[in-house]
Amino acid sequence: MELYLDLRSQPCRSVFMFAKLNAIPFDFKLVDLAKGEQYGEEFGKISPVRKVPVMKDGDFVLTESVAILQYLAEKHASRLPDHWYPADLRQRARVNEYLSWQQMNLRAHGSKVFLLKVGLVEELSQTVDVLDKYFLGEKLFLCGASISLADLVAVAEIMQPVSSGVDVFSGRPKLSAWCERVKKEVGVALFDEANAAIMTSGGVPQSLREAGLPQIFKDKFKKTFL
Repeated sequence: MELYLDLRSQPCRSVFMFAKLNAIPFDFKLVDLAKGEQYGEEFGKISPVRKVPVMKDGDFVLTESVAILQYLAEKHASRLPDHWYPADLRQRARVNEYLSWQQMNLRAHGSKVFLLKVGLVEELSQTVDVLDKYFLGEKLFLCGASISLADLVAVAEIMQPVSSGVDVFSGRPKLSAWCERVKKEVGVALFDEANAAIMTSGGVPQSLREAGLPQIFKDKFKKTFL
C-alpha cells in the first residue's frame, strides 16, 4: 500500500499517525505541496483530484482523509482495537458525527487562521468551544473513554493553528488535558514526527514564500480556504 502525503497537511498527519500506530505497512510517497507537486503530471496519473492524502492499495485508489481512515479501520478491523472505529452502532455514529462536523468547522476555521492569521481568530475560538464543550465535554476522549479516529483527526487539525502561534488551549483546561492524553496514546515520538514539518518550518505559507511559486498556485491554495 502507498500513502501519498505531505505532513504539513493536517489530514495527512491523521492518516500517517493511524497507519503508524497500528503497524499498517505502507510506502510513504512525499507530495511536496510547497513545490506544487500535486499539480504535476505524475501525481495527476494517480489522482485527478490533485490533493493529499491519497491511498493506493493495489489497483484501488482512494482520496479524502476520512474515507481513507475508515477504509483502513474496516480493512484491518479484525486485529485493531475496537475503540478506533467502534463496532457498536451508536459509538460509531458518534465518531462519524465528529468526522462529518469537523470538515467545515474545525478544519476550515483552523486552516484559515493558519494560512491567513487575519480576522479569523474569533471564528476559530467559537469552533474550538464546540469541540471543547460538545464533542469532548466531560469525556476522556471525543467519543468516549478510549481514543478513536475522531481524536486523531481532531488533534491533527488543532495543531494547525497551534503551529502558527494561536493558543487554542488558553482557558480550556479540559481540552488541553485531552490533547495530552491523545499525545500519550499516540506516543510522543510519533506525535512529534507527524507534526515536525508543521511546527519547525512555519508550514506551507512560509514554504510558499520561500519557493517563489507561480501566483496561480498561490491563488488556488488560498481559494481552498476562503
